[in-house]
Amino acid sequence: MLLKKTESTPLFCNLAFIKIEPTDMKPLIGSVLFIIMVFLSGIHIYWGFGGKWGSAATIPTKGNNVPLIKPGFFDCLVVAIGLLSFGFFILIKAGIVVFGLPGWLSDYGLWVISAIFLLRAIGEFNYVGFFKKVKSTRFGVMDTKYYSPLCLLLAILGIILGLIN
Repeated sequence: MLLKKTESTPLFCNLAFIKIEPTDMKPLIGSVLFIIMVFLSGIHIYWGFGGKWGSAATIPTKGNNVPLIKPGFFDCLVVAIGLLSFGFFILIKAGIVVFGLPGWLSDYGLWVISAIFLLRAIGEFNYVGFFKKVKSTRFGVMDTKYYSPLCLLLAILGIILGLIN
């Protein structure tokens, strides 16, 4: 028996025997975002403790391959804690973890996280983001292929999760 069109039938997915409501996607989107955040947090912790794998292509450099920044332990740890906090917040907003949040954080937190990643994807127009000028460095190539698209994906998934809520 095929599903009949009703008011509650979503427009985007109406296949035989399958009915997906937008709220059914919350745990999936939240889980994907959380896994990515935990992975990125773990990499930053690894770098903070002196790990070298992957670090050569993760720092923006000038055209002569001089690093723009030299993050240390504390810098990496702050980013790692921020990413992990974002991940746990997303679990709460996806309804996977139940935890009370202040009203302002519950209302605007997901939008702020999405904006952070969207702004990172857009960049600062010189060394980082889709609209950077310096594109030929190792970081520039990796940023164009992987880092900025990942940030855009995180922003889009965050926005979708925010709209579902």
